[in-house]
Amino acid sequence: MKSEILKKIGSFFYRFWKVILIWIILFIFILLGLHFGLDKKVIAVFALIFGIFSHAFAGLISIIAIIPIIGPLIVRVLSLPVFWLLNAVGYYVSVVAIKKGYSKDVINYRIITIIFLVGFTVGFLIAKLI
Repeated sequence: MKSEILKKIGSFFYRFWKVILIWIILFIFILLGLHFGLDKKVIAVFALIFGIFSHAFAGLISIIAIIPIIGPLIVRVLSLPVFWLLNAVGYYVSVVAIKKGYSKDVINYRIITIIFLVGFTVGFLIAKLI
């Protein structure tokens, strides 16, 4: 029994070792940047560029997709154009509101947007499972 579990874990790490290594490198760079006091915007841009060029985000989605039953559904929701559109509109409205001086209200708005997107995801999963 234990040997089967160890084989599955070993198979997982053998299959996804590149993705795991890329995410470890990304986290190390983020922690080093924060430790040495780099601007958080520079760290975020670097992490985004590194993640895109190294396919770290696609690898993370492929790891999520192997979770039985709900994994493929989560990937399906995260790849919906409506989900991306709602998130993009949220960021655009945040930028406009910050420029007009409503920075404190933006925090509440972003929290509401994140709660809505998580609820959208959970609702989609429950509807597909039922």
